[in-house]
Amino acid sequence: MSVRFSYDRDPESNQWIVTGTDGVKSIVISHDSQDEAVAQVTEAFGLKAYRPPPPPPPGHYRFVLLDTWLGSGDARPDDPRYDAIKVNPPQGCTIGDFIYSFGLECVRPGTDLLDAISSTCSEIRETYGHFLADVGVEKVEEWSSDGRNGWGAKILAQLLLMAVERAHALGYTTDELMEFIRRVDGAPPTQC
Repeated sequence: MSVRFSYDRDPESNQWIVTGTDGVKSIVISHDSQDEAVAQVTEAFGLKAYRPPPPPPPGHYRFVLLDTWLGSGDARPDDPRYDAIKVNPPQGCTIGDFIYSFGLECVRPGTDLLDAISSTCSEIRETYGHFLADVGVEKVEEWSSDGRNGWGAKILAQLLLMAVERAHALGYTTDELMEFIRRVDGAPPTQC
């Protein structure tokens, strides 16, 4: 069954009015949240609804980490290489339901999104020997200037993880990669 949705906003109550139709019947639900109205209409048609997760606690950040074909060859979720991390995932992470790759869904503390992601990646590498180099961003050419913890920061994390993974695959050291960044950024070179 396919349900089409239309959205409107009541100017007096400021509630979302969501109408779902399957071609036979129509269902209308009003709610303060557009997502919740869509979920209720979906359930009224007897379908499973998606509800976004609640916001993370202050100082915590929500993200996914996936293994990549570059780092692991075939990163299928059922690969026995992931058994140890499945039994005891890092605190704040659960095993994700990803079809083509092993991955984690995490809510972790940090000073910002990059800190939360990098500390989690470091813990995973030290504890389990995996470098999960993907945060699920498919179109890294997109951009958003929405701050240190928004979509733009998630894209930046994806690009940085890709840079580290690919630099190592080409034989570059971390120091060489950092020197490249410093030079491009105009920072003085480090003294080794």
